[in-house]
Amino acid sequence: MTAPPPTTAPAPLLEVTELCKSYGTTAAVSGVSFALPPGGALGLVGESGSGKSTTARMLVGLERPDSGSIRVLGTPLAAAVHGRAARLARAKAVQIVFQDPYLSLDGRIAVGATVDGVLRLHGHHDRVARAARVRELLAQVGLGDREAAALPRQLSGGQRQRVAIARALAVEPAVLVLDEAVSGLDVSVQAQVLNLLTDIRREAGIGLVFVSHDLAVIRYVCDEALVLHRGRPVEHRPMAELLDAPEHPYTRLLLASVPHPGWDPDDIARRRRELIRPA
Repeated sequence: MTAPPPTTAPAPLLEVTELCKSYGTTAAVSGVSFALPPGGALGLVGESGSGKSTTARMLVGLERPDSGSIRVLGTPLAAAVHGRAARLARAKAVQIVFQDPYLSLDGRIAVGATVDGVLRLHGHHDRVARAARVRELLAQVGLGDREAAALPRQLSGGQRQRVAIARALAVEPAVLVLDEAVSGLDVSVQAQVLNLLTDIRREAGIGLVFVSHDLAVIRYVCDEALVLHRGRPVEHRPMAELLDAPEHPYTRLLLASVPHPGWDPDDIARRRRELIRPA
C-alpha cells in the first residue's frame, strides 16, 4: 500500500520578520517576528509603552519600520506606497480597527453610506449589488436597516465598533488588526464583539492580530500570544501554555497583576521595580 503524501502546513497569511522601529534614541520595537496562519488569531500583549500599538501601526503602513519585513500572502509589503492602486492593494492586505471607532467614522455620513463608500472605492460599481453587499456586511455584524440609516452619534459604542468592523470587512482583507478594539466597551458588549470576531475568522478565514493589555480578552479570542516588554518580544507561545506556565518574569507579572483573591498590590509593585531595575 502506498503511503499517503505528507501533509504540509498552509502558507502563512502574515509573516513578520525582525521588525524594528526607533524614535530618536528610544527603541519602540526591536526584533519582533511571528507568522499567522489562515484563520489564526495572535495576541500582542503588553502594558502601555511595550511596543504593541507601534507594531500594529507598522502592519497597516501607518508607521514605517526601520528594518525587518512584513509579508502578506507571500508578498512583501512596501515600506511606502505611491499611487491609488498601490494604496488600495495595501488596504486590501491588512485592515485595522481602532480603540475608538467614533474618531474613525465621519459623523456627517450615515453608517450605510460609509460602508457603501468603501465598496465604491474598491471597484464595486453596480449600485444594486453594492446595496445588497452593504446589508450583508451590516447583518454579519448584527446591524440592520435602522442602524444603516443612522449617523455614528446615534449609535452606542458597541454598535459603532461593529460598524468599524463591517467597514474593514468590506475591503475583504487577508488580515484584520484590532488595536485595543474592545477596551472601551462594557463587559457584556465586549463579549458580543469578541464572539463576532471569532465567528468571522472561522467563516471567512481572515487572520486576526489582536492588540491588548487585557489577558482575559486575549485568552478568549486568540490561539497564541506574543508578549512584548519595552519593545522586545519576551515570550511567544500557544495561549493555553502561556497562561498555565508562563516562562518569563514579565509574563508572570502581567498574570499576577490581574486582581484575584489574595492579590497583593504592594508585591506587584515590588516585582515591577525589580523587573525594570538596570542589570
